[in-house]
Amino acid sequence: MGTIDDTVFQEEQLGIHTLTDREKQEMVTYGSNGDIHIQAICDDCHEAFVNNPDLHQYDYLIH
Repeated sequence: MGTIDDTVFQEEQLGIHTLTDREKQEMVTYGSNGDIHIQAICDDCHEAFVNNPDLHQYDYLIH
């Protein structure tokens, strides 16, 4: 969805501290260089998954 380059952010500024432990485990990874990677989907894709659970079988969606 996007990238934030050349800036230093703390987890609190990104809202990571508001996630549950399970959400953090599923969505957040840390690079060896200190980069934070967050896996997320847009609201439209989330709604599509909720309304069509069979879409989970695909590795990615093109819309």
